[in-house]
Amino acid sequence: MGLFAPLNAPIRDWRGRRVWLVGASSGIGAALARTLAARGARLVLSARRRERLEPLAAECLALQRGDTAGEAAAVDVLVAPLDVTCTADFDRVREELVACWGGLDLVVFNAGTYRPLRAWELAPAAIRETLETNLVGAMEGVAAVVPQLLRQGGGALALVGSVAGYGGLPRALVYGPSKAALINFAEALHLDLAPRGIGVFLIDPGFVATPLTAGNDFHMPALMGAAEAAEAIVAGFARGAFEIHFPRRFTLVLKLLRCLPRRVYFSLVRRATGL
Repeated sequence: MGLFAPLNAPIRDWRGRRVWLVGASSGIGAALARTLAARGARLVLSARRRERLEPLAAECLALQRGDTAGEAAAVDVLVAPLDVTCTADFDRVREELVACWGGLDLVVFNAGTYRPLRAWELAPAAIRETLETNLVGAMEGVAAVVPQLLRQGGGALALVGSVAGYGGLPRALVYGPSKAALINFAEALHLDLAPRGIGVFLIDPGFVATPLTAGNDFHMPALMGAAEAAEAIVAGFARGAFEIHFPRRFTLVLKLLRCLPRRVYFSLVRRATGL
């Protein structure tokens, strides 16, 4: 592999590609489902609540056909509810999908939760909820699908992290560490799986307008819409990039901050956030 070659096989043609979206019911996940459906991907939509997945599935079916009739072959969009904190759910859905489609081409782990916390607000329940959803759930999901991808001899995984995982930030006392660990996990996965022909993508969004960020009571720099975020993700897949981060005018600043001495980093973050 050349020094400047893509770290993953680029994904440019989505027609017929079998994609499992975990955490598809709202925000980036729902927007990505619509974007991929419009490009002809076959989708499996997973989240806890079936009643939120079914209207999205009908919308995606219509996009696949290029009309608003909401009619398409039954296997083009499947609804598969699951709870990422339940290990057995991943195994059950994987078996159903392999039986139906014969395999998987891409699994996107997007499920996540966010609760703004300061040091004096830490509580065991909030810690466990965030880590089990954002980190343990994703790791157990990967454990459930990697053997299938190895049997196939190909396919890809995508993990949705966050720029909050780049460094410590106020109000991200548990969320940030969960995403930092996910970034590390994705890097280790790539080292293991890329030589075996399996792609590993890391998606690190900045501030995106979703139900998770709707409750923020502070200014969110470079805030972007979920549909715009989905387009950025698809563009990253097309480049074969390992890390897909956006908006770059914001994420590159955060990356630069991490190169500074901690005294300077702490001072700039406090000044920027007013905390």
